[in-house]
Amino acid sequence: MSVKTDITLYTEGTPNGLKTSIALEELGLEYKVVTLDFSAHEQKEPWFLEINPNGRIPALTDKDESGREIKIFESGAILMYIVATYDEENRISYPYGTMEHWETVSWLMWQMGGLGPMQGQANHFTRFAPEKLKYPIDRYVNETHRLYRTLDRQLAKNGTGYIVGDRVTIADIAIWPWVAAHNFSGLPSIAQYPAIVNWFEKLLQRPGFEAGRNVPRPHFHITLNGLPEDELDKVAESGKKWQDEARERDAAI
Repeated sequence: MSVKTDITLYTEGTPNGLKTSIALEELGLEYKVVTLDFSAHEQKEPWFLEINPNGRIPALTDKDESGREIKIFESGAILMYIVATYDEENRISYPYGTMEHWETVSWLMWQMGGLGPMQGQANHFTRFAPEKLKYPIDRYVNETHRLYRTLDRQLAKNGTGYIVGDRVTIADIAIWPWVAAHNFSGLPSIAQYPAIVNWFEKLLQRPGFEAGRNVPRPHFHITLNGLPEDELDKVAESGKKWQDEARERDAAI
């Protein structure tokens, strides 16, 4: 049974965007979706900058008990807000202050400060840079592999099929969409990380992940796993124009 809320999610089908929709679906929350058009640079429109001054997705609005609008940006902050506000039964979290709570926060920050930025740069230099340069590709792909090794060891050590404790948490939710995009980011296979493979497939079977990964449209990156390099480069061509325009705009003084 779904739970009514005043949540509006501003998103696109990127790894960071999928985190929020998966969490909302795991908790059975009703929410509205506004899909931002990156090709039209809608994320830089004044109306959206009022919600997220940084001009990135995802962002979320809600209302407090007095009816005042709450505006939250940065995917990690959004996940923490969702569990603090709506996860009283700790379905995707642990009680505040417990050892498991802080371990979950640690892995969430690991994704926000490590896996996301490093794999994001691997993705950029592998697929979207004006020319393919060996040094930055090696730098970021190798660092992404190091982070995958770290995650694989944690999953094997924990032994439950989850990153922390005995349940899926916002740490799993934050990390899973990035692993789903591994091939597009320059990691053709993750077979050398058996604990990650088992974890990934286990979470894929959850109804909340299945529903959330297909918001606001059918999950794109997962369909690219297994494609050869030339096909992946063809896929990337469609996004290069708006990315080039965005870099030029962001660099303007």
